[in-house]
Amino acid sequence: MTVNEKQNKIIEEFSVFTEWIDKYEYLIELGKNLKTIDEKNKTDQHLIKGCQSRVWIDAEYVDGKIIYKADSDAVITKGIISLLISVMSEQKPEDIINAELFFIEKTGLQENLSPTRANGLLAMIKQMKLYALAFNVKKTKYD
Repeated sequence: MTVNEKQNKIIEEFSVFTEWIDKYEYLIELGKNLKTIDEKNKTDQHLIKGCQSRVWIDAEYVDGKIIYKADSDAVITKGIISLLISVMSEQKPEDIINAELFFIEKTGLQENLSPTRANGLLAMIKQMKLYALAFNVKKTKYD
């Protein structure tokens, strides 16, 4: 499934809910199902700067695609990172780098996050794209 197909699926899933309280509950549920980062990788190296809550993201390059794992100490933030992983994980680095994450606006997530959570969201996206950039450079270098 492409990045855009995954985003459209998320938009469709969120369209079921009319109230934001229900969307927050859905985010919390998504966070509970997140494949979390190994405890040994919950280090400062993987910690996202700019988030009010603590968020760790790790990535590995497997068979030409990036696999992300993450965790957070905040339930809603964990749901948000779960959404980002569902869109960007198992994609080629160049597809992640070039991805326009329109689902954030289309689901209403952008306008319903506190300023600190919105800053954290941007920091998470930035880190995921930096991983993709690093893997893309490494891949190009050795191809």
